[in-house]
Amino acid sequence: MKTPESKPEKKQTFRQKLLRSMYPLIRKLGKKGKNGTVLANPGSIAPRVSVYSLKISLNNGKILDFSTLQGKKILIVNTASDCGYTGQYAELQSLHEQFGNELAIIAFPANDFAGQEEGSDQEIAAFCQLNYGVTFAVAAKGVVIHSHLQQPVFMWLTDKNKNGWNDHAPDWNFGKYIIDETGALKHYFGPSVSPLDKEFISAIR
Repeated sequence: MKTPESKPEKKQTFRQKLLRSMYPLIRKLGKKGKNGTVLANPGSIAPRVSVYSLKISLNNGKILDFSTLQGKKILIVNTASDCGYTGQYAELQSLHEQFGNELAIIAFPANDFAGQEEGSDQEIAAFCQLNYGVTFAVAAKGVVIHSHLQQPVFMWLTDKNKNGWNDHAPDWNFGKYIIDETGALKHYFGPSVSPLDKEFISAIR
């Protein structure tokens, strides 16, 4: 018998609805600060450790082997359900539908910023599907910031000794990392850069 604490939270709360309505303003204001950070690979530096050596657990219990993503661009985003940027789930889904098999999008839910992702994997999956129709991959909840608990994928993304050039960890929820078809890390875009912005679309083409 499920306890109230284990019951998946599906519908948006009032707070989540309010944050979603405020998303355009939050994004506009955030672009002027660190959440508007954009970083690019200087000189097409190749990684020192192959991203294709990594494997992750998805929130449905399955394992995703990055070696199966060779030849595709990969977009990795750290996400949260109770953030002012949570509306980007809809934009990521639009991107997923637009680019299909050319781009593999993987969301990494994390509770690293202001306790904005306290739900279980099951609750997160239900929230994403019901409110945003998410059909792209969602990883099991974990840690994305620098710490001994940091997930291996984010260790790779934020350590230049692995990816070749970048040490920059996510500034907040919905930081976005783009890996090209050869497995090289190409860009980091801060949370205030929409996945549908022209500069972002240009980076994944």
